[in-house]
Amino acid sequence: MAQEPDRLAALREEYTFGGLSETDLDPEPLVMVRRWLDDAREAGVREPTAMVLSTASAQGLPSSRTVLCKGIDTGFVFFSNYSSRKGEELAARPGCALLFPWYSLQRQVRIEGRAERLSEDASAAYFASRPRSSQVGAWASPQSRVVEDRADLDRRYAEAEARFGDGDVPLPPFWGGYRVVPEVVELWQGRSHRMHDRLRYTSSPTDGWVVERLAP
Repeated sequence: MAQEPDRLAALREEYTFGGLSETDLDPEPLVMVRRWLDDAREAGVREPTAMVLSTASAQGLPSSRTVLCKGIDTGFVFFSNYSSRKGEELAARPGCALLFPWYSLQRQVRIEGRAERLSEDASAAYFASRPRSSQVGAWASPQSRVVEDRADLDRRYAEAEARFGDGDVPLPPFWGGYRVVPEVVELWQGRSHRMHDRLRYTSSPTDGWVVERLAP
């Protein structure tokens, strides 16, 4: 008797939204990422600034999580607890990778680079712009640490809320921003027959950004 195919293996979607050619590209990859991010926002993609950050442990074991891109200047900016797992791994091994997964547009952007901390002033300026509840939460959460239960988290939040009362919530010394400075940026556009377009920018000390097409 023939075995019924696995339902997950049988899922298929043909990618037909468009293509990506070398003539579409700006010489600067960050210009292209901003352009695609604007497309995602205009298309109503949910959480268009969400990007997957991958880091590595001392043993070389990777871990990934979603963070929110809060700016694109010379790199990709996000904020976090420095004492979290990602913070500790980036402190020891700043090499990391980012992924913008805009599935509904049949697009993704892959980035490889190195993370650097923002200045305290830059972190404080962003922290001051956050909702007060998020500011309190940054003080209350021992991010990535084991906690007893949900009630423990609620207690920590209530204590932090009481600590600051109606006053300003200052920047925690263990919290701030990172900038991932890219060395490689790949734009991926889905195409029919799984013959996707993949155009990769690689930073060269002599030639600026070098663009190459990769096989799908």
